[in-house]
Amino acid sequence: MRKARGNTGSLSRIHVAETLAPGANIALPDAAAHHLSRVLRAAIDDRVTVFGGGVEFDAVITQLDKHGVTVKLGAGASVDRESPLPATLVQGISSGDRMDYTLQKAVELGIAAVQPVYSERSIVRLDEKRTATRLAHWQQVATSACEQCGRNVVPEIFAPLTLAEWFAALPPATDDALRLLMAPAASQRLSSFAQPAAVTLLAGPEGGFSVVEVELAMQRGFAAIALGPRILRTETAALAALAAMNTLWGDF
Repeated sequence: MRKARGNTGSLSRIHVAETLAPGANIALPDAAAHHLSRVLRAAIDDRVTVFGGGVEFDAVITQLDKHGVTVKLGAGASVDRESPLPATLVQGISSGDRMDYTLQKAVELGIAAVQPVYSERSIVRLDEKRTATRLAHWQQVATSACEQCGRNVVPEIFAPLTLAEWFAALPPATDDALRLLMAPAASQRLSSFAQPAAVTLLAGPEGGFSVVEVELAMQRGFAAIALGPRILRTETAALAALAAMNTLWGDF
């Protein structure tokens, strides 16, 4: 949950996954309730914004105690702050806070979905238990980013796959959907492409993709692109590309 006092006087924006309707009394998620009561020092009758499924609601705190926070929803509005360019990021899983940073900023830049992948040079490898924990964490990172940036639709973070598994499930390429591979040695630039209906962006982990992986991507309709002559870090590359695409084809 993020503090966002604006013209509406709302104390904060809070995502709630359940079905929302005007007049409903909603118990806020534990993390949001704790942040409101212990960090923001909210009080009864304070106003918040609750959102989910593309709709945001004015809401008023009606109960706040050690058991949690309950709000009553007021009017709802379908406020669209989504990018007009549907973009999916297929991101090689990076280590430490790098993956969190990439996910957070990609959501702020309007990404529609993220598919984490393991590649030959991936440093991070998660077992089944850690995968479930990490996936829940990544989805929360995306949710928090939406709370902060004003989006009312939370992008889906898919369960990690190996790059080979993802390639195997990939449908044939179409003329109106662009497939792009981040490759420092590439000669093509984003400006050389016509505006697409959608984009799939493939970005590697710290060590980049192997020669074999690049060849497989090209066989599946990916075009290799570079963003200038400088080599960008894994947490920078996809974000720079998304910003450039929004400038060329989106809402920047």
